[in-house]
Amino acid sequence: MEHITLLLGIVIVTALVFDFTNGFHDTANAMATTISTGALKPKTAVAMSAALNLVGAFLSVEVAKTISGGIINEEGIRTEVIFAALVGAILWNLLTWLLGLPSSSSHALFGGLIGAAVMSAGWSSVNGSTVVSKVLIPAVAAPLVAGLAAMLATRLTYRISKQAGEQATSKGYRAGQIASAGLVSLAHGTNDAQKTMGIITLALVTGGVLAPGANPPVWVIVSAGCAIALGTYLGGWRIIRTMGKGLTDLAPPQGFAAQTSAATVILASSHLGFSLSTTQSCSGAVMGSGLGRKGGVVRWSTATRMFIAWGLTLPAAGLVGAGAEFLTQQGTWGIVLTGALLVAGSGVIWVLSRRRPVTIDNVNDLDDVNDEPAGVVTTAIAAVTPPPTGSAVAAADDLKTTIPGPDTEPARPATV
Repeated sequence: MEHITLLLGIVIVTALVFDFTNGFHDTANAMATTISTGALKPKTAVAMSAALNLVGAFLSVEVAKTISGGIINEEGIRTEVIFAALVGAILWNLLTWLLGLPSSSSHALFGGLIGAAVMSAGWSSVNGSTVVSKVLIPAVAAPLVAGLAAMLATRLTYRISKQAGEQATSKGYRAGQIASAGLVSLAHGTNDAQKTMGIITLALVTGGVLAPGANPPVWVIVSAGCAIALGTYLGGWRIIRTMGKGLTDLAPPQGFAAQTSAATVILASSHLGFSLSTTQSCSGAVMGSGLGRKGGVVRWSTATRMFIAWGLTLPAAGLVGAGAEFLTQQGTWGIVLTGALLVAGSGVIWVLSRRRPVTIDNVNDLDDVNDEPAGVVTTAIAAVTPPPTGSAVAAADDLKTTIPGPDTEPARPATV
């Protein structure tokens, strides 16, 4: 580390800041359904997720290799390009966190990196085939595969436990949900912490500290794991609310099916070196589990906003990254201005978030979500779907209180 320059040190610190935002932005991936169903208390859930994210960071470096030597060509890329890419990724992460939208931190990083690289060295600096095969195709396939798997798993789960009462199975499902949430947290650390490792490794290569194609040093793995664990522990309560309650109403069997499906997809992708979006996998699994339960619906108005954010992530972060790289090309004052704009933008977003704060105390309060219109699809599904088992008696009681009974008082004789 003795050859690290001041600029390289700033880039490393900025990368760890991104890793921190990745942690609190993506806590919902692992723990939103566990918190929403009451399987774990919020603080216990995020502490458990943080510890397992840290452990997961040490399990593999395949995704880090994809980022550090796959998406862009290392030759001719300056250290300032990495800094500009991180600026775009951090600002997009914070903006979507403010809006409570579970967008992809991974795609924000890729978008910033691609935009900054193109601004610096042209389109030839980007490995298009790697972007398509290991970023774009998994981005489309992951939520579909996870959603389909979760829908089938939910239906299978309800069919297996059909003969047993809800009270008899709820404890078992909650225990299974805790285990599957731990698996998602481990998978998140394995996949997402490596992205920061890859970025820092790429910065070290561009700074001449490491040879091209080198593995992340141990200190990079440790620092990236600690940063994402700390961010996870603080909890991104806004996105936890959206993921846990805003997309659909989840029961413990659905939460178990969703998390198990998502964890399987994420771990498989990490093993293959696909830099998968854990957010998209988990969101797809949550929606699939909502559709898998009889009587369950998805709030498509919320889902639509989430889909729009997914589509905008790569180009939006890319544009910000390209703009930041344009400034850094102007020299020292441009680098300083870029850093100042990053700090100022982050501060403005934080101030705006304080107007309507979401904390550990109100994370399951869904007044804001329930006030929005249900949407045409949700209304249509609800109109033709029979109510869940056990609600017939309550519905009959409501009907009795709504329709007045016959007047039992004897009629008085008419007066002449």
